[in-house]
Amino acid sequence: MRMSNLFAQTLREAPADAELRSHQLLVRAGYVRQLSAGIFSLLPLGKRSIAKIENIMREEMDAIGGQEMEMPVVHPAELWQETGRWYQIGPEMGRFKDAGGRDMVLAMTHEEVVTDLVRNIIHSYRQLPALVYHIQTKWRDEVRSRGGLIRVREFTMKDSYSLDADWEGLDKQYWAHYQAYFNIFRRCGLEVIAVESDVGMMGGKQAHEFMYLTPIGEDTLVLCDRCGYTANRQVAVFRKPEPPAEEPLPLQKVATPDTKTIADLARFLGIPEAKTAKAVFFIGTFGDGKEETTRFVFAVVRGDMELNETKLANAVKAKRLRPAHEEEIRAIGASPGYGSPIGVREDTLIVVDDLVAASPNLVAGANEDGYHFLNVNYGRDYQATLVADIVAAEDGFACSRCGGPLRTARGVEVGNIFKLGTRYSASMNATFLDRDGTRKPVIMGSYGIGSGRLLACVAEEYNDERGLCWPITVAPFHVHIVPLKGGLETAERLYAELRAAGVEVLLDDREELSAGVKFNDADLIGIPLRLTVSERGLKQDAVELKRRTATEGEMVPLPDIVARVRAEIADMEAAIRSRVKPVPIPRP
Repeated sequence: MRMSNLFAQTLREAPADAELRSHQLLVRAGYVRQLSAGIFSLLPLGKRSIAKIENIMREEMDAIGGQEMEMPVVHPAELWQETGRWYQIGPEMGRFKDAGGRDMVLAMTHEEVVTDLVRNIIHSYRQLPALVYHIQTKWRDEVRSRGGLIRVREFTMKDSYSLDADWEGLDKQYWAHYQAYFNIFRRCGLEVIAVESDVGMMGGKQAHEFMYLTPIGEDTLVLCDRCGYTANRQVAVFRKPEPPAEEPLPLQKVATPDTKTIADLARFLGIPEAKTAKAVFFIGTFGDGKEETTRFVFAVVRGDMELNETKLANAVKAKRLRPAHEEEIRAIGASPGYGSPIGVREDTLIVVDDLVAASPNLVAGANEDGYHFLNVNYGRDYQATLVADIVAAEDGFACSRCGGPLRTARGVEVGNIFKLGTRYSASMNATFLDRDGTRKPVIMGSYGIGSGRLLACVAEEYNDERGLCWPITVAPFHVHIVPLKGGLETAERLYAELRAAGVEVLLDDREELSAGVKFNDADLIGIPLRLTVSERGLKQDAVELKRRTATEGEMVPLPDIVARVRAEIADMEAAIRSRVKPVPIPRP
């Protein structure tokens, strides 16, 4: 490719709304352009890099038995209504009516469509197991699109779907994907960790997310360096402290003016926050089909801990939760800032963390402004609808497996895998005739990687103060030839020779630009190897070869340059391949 023909433009300054380094550099270097919030065009450089990522995905999916196909972006709503997700998913789903007035959906993912294919194609156990995948456009109307390609509304995803006759088959395909995903990320030069995660809108039995650890990440991860436990904070568990045994003391109401927070209350009474109970109020939405109901959800956690909303929603099986308003709190007989389950309306759904249930003589609100109860004991003074683990893991808490200290880190999710089980096949009647002559639902798995987000994470990892520094496997070209004054004719010859040798080359043939502008653009674009062809070098019958990450270049004789470039590429590719290793299956 010649830069004089390249459909791109480098920019000296980043867009004002580009906060992340990857966003700034991908725009400035001419890889992407934004059309609207969360909607981007891939320019030729970006398209070439994305194509390399997607080819890596194809190779790894094919290696575990995948068959590539392609499913539509537009779906009839009836499929999503069959599984109930039409009613469960909020405004992030793209809904519209076609010319015939039929409800349609823009694909968020393709579980419904692949299940519809399964029920029409798979009839016998002899057709199982199977694995299909595609690389296709998705639409999710994110309210908070951010970070360039990190969080967008329109994106491309590799999603694969495993089909099995039994749970053992699902296990095999699930863990095959687990290894394949590590292979994909490492072949792209990105190190990730796999963490246990919430199944979310996908449903199913088990899920893992693959996380790129970075301070820019929106997800909080909980890690144990001693035993290797990893989980998204949404589902992370920990070993809770054993409350000291105490005899229940009589309930006592005391005045506690201006103590709406746990910190204020503990300070006023001179007690640790662990001796208090904290009330958190929500309105929950429930229902799996067309009908939805709402109910007041009253959560109680110990004062020294934070509520985990995902755990709470999962515990009560709520589709969503929102904070309750003051008038809704008072309507059940509670008081904001001074609330407890004692004496609230009987139809209130009360969820108590298991540590609160085991902790004697806590201080809790008296449901009267300016007053609290001393010596509140679960079971004697109030009952719960449900006792469950509903608190969030924090730095320093004890690991549930080994007791070691947990730590938290930030991460970006770059892939996920789900054991769907029969979540979709049962609801859509996708069954097969088993060996014993009975019909059974196909057991399914779902596995996704967003190619654009992966590109952005690689860009976030590989850059310096001058621009991008792509790994050889993701770079749009292997070599960037920069001819200076008097060097264009030789550069043209090298361009032809390298291309004939199978090397991907970008030639900066723009004659009107200064050497400084060309070098700045080369550093910004970030291609792994640069060849500088200059009059001074040609007098020595040599050109300068420089790796993008090196501080200095090296003069290489012209007759040797093609072989040397190929050797450099092979060396960089070998370094990437050396990172691809078997990973252990995490123990439960």
